[in-house]
Amino acid sequence: MRSQAAAGGTRAASRVPAARNVCSLLARRLRGFYARDAGVAHRNNLGLLREIMCQESTKFKNVWTTHSAFPIAYERGRIYLDNYQCCISSVAQEPRILYQKPKCSKSEKIEDALLLECPLREMLPSPSDYKSSLIVLTVQNWLLRLCADSGEVLEKIYLASSCYKFRYLSWDTPQEVMVVKSAQNKLPAAARQAGIQQSVLFYLAVFQVLPLSFIGMLEINKKIFGNNVTDVAVSNGILIVMYSMGLVRLYNFQTILEQFMEQPFDLGHEFDWNGQVGVVGKYPFGLPFNIKITDTPPLLFEASSLENAFQIGGYPWHYIITPNKKKHKGVFHICSLKDNVLAKNGIQDMKCCSLEPDWIYFHPDMSGRIIHVGPNLIKVLKFKEINNNTEQMEIAEDFTIVANRENCVNDTVTVTASGRVVKKRVNLLDDDPEQETFKIVDYEDELDLLSTVAVTEIGADGKAHLDFHCNERGSLLKSIPLLESWDVTYSHELYFDKDLVLHIEQKPNRRFSCYVYQMVCDAAKDDECSSHEKTERVSCKKGGRIFECF
Repeated sequence: MRSQAAAGGTRAASRVPAARNVCSLLARRLRGFYARDAGVAHRNNLGLLREIMCQESTKFKNVWTTHSAFPIAYERGRIYLDNYQCCISSVAQEPRILYQKPKCSKSEKIEDALLLECPLREMLPSPSDYKSSLIVLTVQNWLLRLCADSGEVLEKIYLASSCYKFRYLSWDTPQEVMVVKSAQNKLPAAARQAGIQQSVLFYLAVFQVLPLSFIGMLEINKKIFGNNVTDVAVSNGILIVMYSMGLVRLYNFQTILEQFMEQPFDLGHEFDWNGQVGVVGKYPFGLPFNIKITDTPPLLFEASSLENAFQIGGYPWHYIITPNKKKHKGVFHICSLKDNVLAKNGIQDMKCCSLEPDWIYFHPDMSGRIIHVGPNLIKVLKFKEINNNTEQMEIAEDFTIVANRENCVNDTVTVTASGRVVKKRVNLLDDDPEQETFKIVDYEDELDLLSTVAVTEIGADGKAHLDFHCNERGSLLKSIPLLESWDVTYSHELYFDKDLVLHIEQKPNRRFSCYVYQMVCDAAKDDECSSHEKTERVSCKKGGRIFECF
């Protein structure tokens, strides 16, 4: 009986951990954790990709290059050329044209574009809504939704007559609420000389996306917001108004919608508005101005900063400004949003002597940290609590990344009339092109890597390399040489997207080049990746476009 009881006790004891495991599993599921869900598998795959990519034997090879007389854009594995008339997949090792449209007229020119992704866990009215699409804004104020892979027009919305000059697309809430903004409304010189007054400065149209629905259209009027308004933006539910004297004012945009919307409208429905009868979003009526701000909205916050530079982030909430005087350029103040108290060590000044200023921003990884980039130094800063002080935070250094450069002091020798040799010590600029200088700092969120581009001018050519750093500690994990010459006087964009590196360069006279690098894991191909001289260059023509393949 004792042995049976002991066995029963053992079985009962073994059931207790099992019950605990089941309870733990159920608790994790309630919080959204699933051992076999697609998210876990995707994260594991990305972890493996990061390990493979950072191996010494893994290289990045320049697989092909193309050139264009129009700006080149990149969005999620797709390269857009010829004002979005041509789309090329960047996934294949050879250029694969997804679609090629006929050359458009000047009246069909695309001014701006945004990529729309399908929202998760939502039922959408049309099967086409589940595919990636591109929202484009044309010079004639048409808003088009295109299939990202075929270029097929899925939806067309007419905003307003061409006198409104809508030019810019941006996100209020990414992948949820989109804002279309006009260029600043300015009267012709003859009208100003005649004494005609213009009170409306900007026009904004706001949309919910997927399914695309109209929220409202409004004017930014100097009678409401003041005479010196230079720009406006909507971001994260905040209307941001900027002034010529460096002032930045923030208003609650949701409150504006609720307080000043006169009537909601649905796309495709007939309307009778201010004596006009038409269909919402159709030519020639377009969209009604159904939001009329008749009084100054409640002010949330205001700050004065040089060149309107103003950022909010961190935890607890802080903001970064530069004191509004030219002598303070390159000096950054980090203050509490709650009470404007300057953080301890909150004045950041690298004291750079350079042609290009240093820059600072909140880390996009949502950690609340701050990235401060100078010509030869990158500081990653973090917030720390101060003992016995709940009103103030301290700015501390998390880690630094230092450029690989030699002593920046040169000796020059001169001989006087008497024959005496005089040596002068000359301090070079911090961003002297002959010394390694940081040009780009970015964050790859899926691989959790901090990427930097550093450039050194050797003779007439600039040599650049892309480095991957651990986002937590800053240690160097991988360095990739870019084979093309990097001229620091040109405009450059660099995209690092998992196993792809894309370099877009703008040369003088509107000449654009695109260099595509892809990850190569075969160690036998190391020599091919290190030099174009060892790789045969082949020119191929696809869709009327010439590509250089390697």
